Amino acid sequence: MDKRENLALQVTKEIVVKFVETGRISPGNFTEHFGPIYEEVLRVITRGETGAGKDGRDDG
Repeated sequence: MDKRENLALQVTKEIVVKFVETGRISPGNFTEHFGPIYEEVLRVITRGETGAGKDGRDDG
């Protein structure tokens, strides 16, 4: 697991815990929600990496 995937996993765990605490996700439907949340977090984390400079803007 690379650094971005690890970060996405940690962020997803925090989000899901908050949703469980507020009653929006129950332990019974946890698996139904964890995957899609993880995929979205990972997508956002990796967005713009291809061809982007250090400041996040496209260099081309």
